[in-house]
Amino acid sequence: MTDMEPLDDPISRTVRAFEQLQSAEGRSAQCPVRDVLDRIGDKWSMLMIIALALRPHRFGELHRSIPDISKRMLTQTLRDLESDGLISRHVFATSPPSVEYRLTPLGTSLLTPLAALVDWADRHHGEISEARARLRDGGEAIEDEPQFAASRQ
Repeated sequence: MTDMEPLDDPISRTVRAFEQLQSAEGRSAQCPVRDVLDRIGDKWSMLMIIALALRPHRFGELHRSIPDISKRMLTQTLRDLESDGLISRHVFATSPPSVEYRLTPLGTSLLTPLAALVDWADRHHGEISEARARLRDGGEAIEDEPQFAASRQ
């Protein structure tokens, strides 16, 4: 295989698909990857999806499970996740009315890739923290592995 032949491994296919989405004229603003990352990449959405993974929660339960979120931001994030079809809102005819939030099948389908990200973050957080500290303290950035440095030349 020469350097010019495309690789057919999963990572190479993913990169090519993403590049196609980005290269279509005017398409990058409508890129599905960017659109989804805008939602799940915010500060609170993933935490709420994880909180709802095992069972439905009421508003107060969600607020207690993510104590550093404001009630206003919790409300907004729940609305956003509902508008994207990732969670559903169930109102019970009680006095006063009670509301419960749960993952939809679409939201549940996000749990597998999210679990992989959580696992990756847990395994590599120490390395990331060390790299941040090194740069913050005026140290040098981590040097590229030889195979990556050569590919940039």
